[in-house]
Amino acid sequence: MPRPQLSLKARALKYLSSREHSRLELARKLTPYAQDDDDIEALLNWLQESKFLSQERFSESLMHRRAGRYGNNRILSELKSHGISGETLGDAKFELAQGETQRAREVLSRKYAEAPESAEARAKCMRFLQQRGFSHRAIQMAVKTAWNDAPHDDD
Repeated sequence: MPRPQLSLKARALKYLSSREHSRLELARKLTPYAQDDDDIEALLNWLQESKFLSQERFSESLMHRRAGRYGNNRILSELKSHGISGETLGDAKFELAQGETQRAREVLSRKYAEAPESAEARAKCMRFLQQRGFSHRAIQMAVKTAWNDAPHDDD
């Protein structure tokens, strides 16, 4: 016997119970299941008013998941692609800027066990961090200091 089809509201709550979603992402996921009489915008508004859907929580969640591997440029680009803008995006920029150099050091030292000896090896390390979305300043500092034993407090 086939399972009864979930209502749009139940489907949205199921998605949100597994992880945070942006409004844009949730609308994309729900659209294929919408019937003619379903109003996705009204449902999304209700979810936001009921605090089930929050752009701030989604931004924090995405930043937390990505910060250990990616730089500010990549994370901010991903936030924008999810429809995050305005004050929420500004808060994310500020929060990410606080520790980008330290995150770049950690990513670099995890990827490469030893400091690069040649200019070619340093360039390879820099390209790696650039592909991960780190800023030029963070890349330069990370390549200089990632393999030092002393703790860093220049952020």
